[in-house]
Amino acid sequence: MKAIKISACVLLGLSAIAIAVMCVESVVTPIEFENARAEREAKVVENLVALRTAQLEFRNQNGRFTTDLDSLMLFLKTTPKKELVKMGSLTEKQLEAGMTEAKAIDLFKAAMARVEKQGLTFESDSAKYAYIWENDKAMIDAGLQGFARDTVRMNMMQSLYKGKYTEDNISDICVIPFSNGKKFEVKVNNTYTSSSGAVIPLFEICAPFDAYLGDLDEQELINLKDQEKKLEHYQGLKVGDVEAPNNYAGNWE
Repeated sequence: MKAIKISACVLLGLSAIAIAVMCVESVVTPIEFENARAEREAKVVENLVALRTAQLEFRNQNGRFTTDLDSLMLFLKTTPKKELVKMGSLTEKQLEAGMTEAKAIDLFKAAMARVEKQGLTFESDSAKYAYIWENDKAMIDAGLQGFARDTVRMNMMQSLYKGKYTEDNISDICVIPFSNGKKFEVKVNNTYTSSSGAVIPLFEICAPFDAYLGDLDEQELINLKDQEKKLEHYQGLKVGDVEAPNNYAGNWE
């Protein structure tokens, strides 16, 4: 009888420990899942933002979006970005004297043409502008020293990403972080027509929960997906929407 009581006590003790462990896990597991999710989604969002930037520039130059991520990467690597240089402004005195922005731009363009005709070379566009301001009589007579309006060609990746990406690593933005190499899903609708009759190109870039959270706790992932499904939300992270314009926003914004 004594042995039975001891065995019962041991079993009760083990059961209590098991219950305690289960209680702890029921609290710790969701916290760990949410912490990992937050860390991973920060990386996923970073790539989605970079891809949005690339798509918008592609649309600016081509009038449409692309579903082909390889073509998008080739565009970033080989296409220059045109940027407007706008330096200086007209004074009240110049405006009162009849000078206009259009006239000033014409004078600057004529000065640029004269420099090119002379075959002069400069180490930078800024050096070229400085030469014009110091030596071009028409610009000096008009009091336009410091005035410049010019379209220059910049390195696309440097212009868009300020040195964050290079030709060697730019393609990394196409891969969903923590997904074991899976690429983002891309959809486009280049013929969406608004109620006013305007054609608005749309795109959507998606990263499903399964892709970047699939190796975490299975039940927590099921709960998350079920929750988003009930709310009629996309089950993951995405930017843009091919069904209706949303200003190319991300669903985390």
